[in-house]
Amino acid sequence: MNTEEILQTALDAAGLAEVPADSGVIIPGENIKKVVFGVDMEAAEILIAKQIGADGVITHHPKGGEPMVNLYKVMENQIDRMVEAGVPINKAQKAIKERMEQVDIGLHVSNYDRAVSAARVLGMPFLAIHSPADKLAERKVQAHLDQALAGNDRATLKDVLAALEQMPEYKKTVTKPVIRVGSEKSFAGKVFVTMAGGTGGGAKVAKAYFEAGVGTLVVMHMPPETIKAVKEQGIGNVVVAGHMASDSVGINEVIKALEAKGLEVVRMSGVIEA
Repeated sequence: MNTEEILQTALDAAGLAEVPADSGVIIPGENIKKVVFGVDMEAAEILIAKQIGADGVITHHPKGGEPMVNLYKVMENQIDRMVEAGVPINKAQKAIKERMEQVDIGLHVSNYDRAVSAARVLGMPFLAIHSPADKLAERKVQAHLDQALAGNDRATLKDVLAALEQMPEYKKTVTKPVIRVGSEKSFAGKVFVTMAGGTGGGAKVAKAYFEAGVGTLVVMHMPPETIKAVKEQGIGNVVVAGHMASDSVGINEVIKALEAKGLEVVRMSGVIEA
């Protein structure tokens, strides 16, 4: 396979017609038979891949080039997810705007060439697959929770945690799913998974979800300041499913698609094998 074929396989698995701004081929390559795939692949990991005879490196989190600098652009995709939950589209757009600006400012000062230059010097094909994997994770976790909690109108957050831990990635992870807003006895209400769209949308996005009727948000991660703000809102619950495990759910779906085409994939740097 070549790097373009690897990327297209991920897009097809996620049902995406275009390459998201946070994904793409960074260093192209041909005749790839073995790749190393990790959540965060930087210079050290690229060197390890070289040492074990890999032909290419796939990073989940964009660690260089345009996919890194442009990550904030895919946050607009959260608008569609909010609309699915019942948030008016104009309200969704305003809710995400401030957080997009924060992420843009933060990434603008980043060293976008650090990992890229390592791959270039080592002659290692390098690509980022972020949004495709996150979309696959979001769908799979939502479908699992919908099925596990079906018919239980009085499901609690304890039930949500138990359902999550039925999935291999959450069962095996060191950082188990936790309740960050609410308690085990809190009624879950409508459980909505939001794991794609670059990074977390912040307190305004959470509030928009809750005001639209969502009872519990299930997310990959949430910073302390957002958790504090959501607690002060006093509207809904938040379950943080866990970053590495949640990323692994989507990454494992991409890996299945790549392995089906004969590519050998070595997992490392946070990827939990299902």
